[in-house]
Amino acid sequence: MTKADIVNRISKETGLDKSAVLVTVESFMKQIKVALSEDEENVYLRGFGSFILKRRAQKTARNITKNTTIIIPEHNIPAFKPAKEFFEAVKSE
Repeated sequence: MTKADIVNRISKETGLDKSAVLVTVESFMKQIKVALSEDEENVYLRGFGSFILKRRAQKTARNITKNTTIIIPEHNIPAFKPAKEFFEAVKSE
């Protein structure tokens, strides 16, 4: 399913204009990105799930083509953890 499919479904279900729904969906996604990147806050959506940051520790890796060792610094990665109700609904289908 693409963003356009989501916009079409929401537009049909609510009767709102597609352009208004598109602006809302894009704004929603932007606010999640901003919260995770700038503020370093987790986003909790009760009944749906949580967008969280996971911390990856510094590690040593190898560049096989140059036969060298590189150090990958400590960094954050975004992750999604579904809520129990969401997980159970998907699991049962």
